Amino acid sequence: MNSKKNISPDYRQIYEDILNKKFPHKRKNCSSILKKTIISGIDIIELNKKIFGVTKETESFNQKYRSYNKKDILLILDYQKQHKLTNSQLANHFKLSRNTVAKWKKIFI
Repeated sequence: MNSKKNISPDYRQIYEDILNKKFPHKRKNCSSILKKTIISGIDIIELNKKIFGVTKETESFNQKYRSYNKKDILLILDYQKQHKLTNSQLANHFKLSRNTVAKWKKIFI
């Protein structure tokens, strides 16, 4: 019987290659995230912002294809507790809908 592991891309290697080949001047900005042992979905979003910048078109396009695993969701909800944010404030910060935040809180808290 073949057992398949949940394989995810090596984001550290992908972003290091991007920085080395296209944006070596931005490497110092991103080094704190790349030094982490585990790079979360939130870290990936932050790396994208630091490397490629943010425009309205890319932000709306990327928002359609974002997905969060349980660990990322719990980190976001923990961020809300630490910074004492409302669901609306948290949704604005992470570019989510308020309904998504409320749904996550029902499921995970």
